[in-house]
Amino acid sequence: MLLAIEQGNTNTLFAVHDGERWIAQWRTATEAARTADEYAVWLHQLLVMAKLDFDNLDGCIISTVVPQSLFNLRNLARRYLNTEPLVVGENAELGIEIRIEKPSEAGADRLVNAVGGFIAYGGPLILVDSGTATTFDVVGADGAFEGGLIAPGINLSLQALHTAAAKLPRIAIARPAHVIGKDTVTAMQSGVFWGYVALIEGLIARIKAEYGRPLTVVATGGVASLFEGATDAIDRFDSDLTIRGLLEIWRRNTTSGTK
Repeated sequence: MLLAIEQGNTNTLFAVHDGERWIAQWRTATEAARTADEYAVWLHQLLVMAKLDFDNLDGCIISTVVPQSLFNLRNLARRYLNTEPLVVGENAELGIEIRIEKPSEAGADRLVNAVGGFIAYGGPLILVDSGTATTFDVVGADGAFEGGLIAPGINLSLQALHTAAAKLPRIAIARPAHVIGKDTVTAMQSGVFWGYVALIEGLIARIKAEYGRPLTVVATGGVASLFEGATDAIDRFDSDLTIRGLLEIWRRNTTSGTK
């Protein structure tokens, strides 16, 4: 079985694939200083709850945007799975062309999404990933990664409002009933929510105008589902985009696909 690890700046996803389907997925807060042994204790408990054990896992692929965590994630695979992991951006062949000036600067998550998006929907695409940052990436008709945009994520914007403005409270993300807020909380919710809808719609329109060809727009990421039904600019919502990309990269790098 394959253990896929997708680490963002906020959360880390651990998912198990049995060769036919994803049979378990768990998330933990990303902590750069967490050791391999700490990951192992946490993961072992969850595996047992799913009637699995480390002995069931004989493959591992890692995608991380937190370089200081890679050492410990790699050691988790080596010590507890007795396997050398595939690492996106290091020893994993992606099977796609990276058409930007400095390919080494492309985030692992963005490249994995490009692979997962193209496998599911073909191309060309715009992939909108809502996480700590909100990224807009273009995938060509041949599956190549063609670059994109990076904007602050919606949670980051909420945090900035609370931190920088003394009278603005910390609030949860929510879709307000009206655009015009009648108190501080609903005004903040409306500004952030509808502001991000406008950001998404505006950037998608500008990308399409510059690209000059029809593009399918696919949204993924932790808060992407919030925008479902709020805009016609997004064609598909796909929460499994990243792990689908990880599975495809694993298959492209092994003779047996998933073990």
